[in-house]
Amino acid sequence: MIFKKSLVSLFLFLTLFGANVNADQSHEQSAQQAAESWLAFTDTGKYAESWNQAGEIFRSAITKDQWVKTIHAVRGPLGKLLSRRLRSAEYKTTLPGAPDGQYVVIQYETVFEKKQVAIETITPMLENDGKWRVSGYYIK
Repeated sequence: MIFKKSLVSLFLFLTLFGANVNADQSHEQSAQQAAESWLAFTDTGKYAESWNQAGEIFRSAITKDQWVKTIHAVRGPLGKLLSRRLRSAEYKTTLPGAPDGQYVVIQYETVFEKKQVAIETITPMLENDGKWRVSGYYIK
């Protein structure tokens, strides 16, 4: 009887754990699609549109004009995008300096015409309407 209860407990644990892993992977995939759609705007110099498509946290942190000037100053000198490869995507519910929520921190290894080694970090957040939108972007 104890063995049977242990097996049932183990089964429930594995089922619930597996569901959480699958949910995290689903979040990561959806967030990555949103990130790549957003990056397409920055890659083609459509900086104002990237601000329009960003999340509420992003837009409340910087005005559209400030964003356009900042991203132009950062991305312009790098030249055209040559390649971008996913390095990592990690689901998180807390981030330093940000409200609790559902985030995916995504890093890409990126090559530009004038910068051969760059790491882009982009953080989509799941917003109240159920859509993933970029809440942060950083190039190192």
